[in-house]
Amino acid sequence: MLVLSRKKNESIVINDDITIVVVEIRGDKVRLGVEAPKEVPVHRREVFDAIQRDAAASGHRTASKVDSPAGNGGRS
Repeated sequence: MLVLSRKKNESIVINDDITIVVVEIRGDKVRLGVEAPKEVPVHRREVFDAIQRDAAASGHRTASKVDSPAGNGGRS
């Protein structure tokens, strides 16, 4: 695992097309912004795990379901 230190408004770039930005730091919480192509699924870990469990229960090898609560552009 690569561990990086970043301050507010600093970012990291992954594979030329994904950017992670530190939006806010408040106490022990860090808000991150993710800029990625629409075809790249981005989920919180607990949502990803739930999708994987659902996919395994239904017999699918990969999760094709996308979590898209209102207001987050299809990202979780």
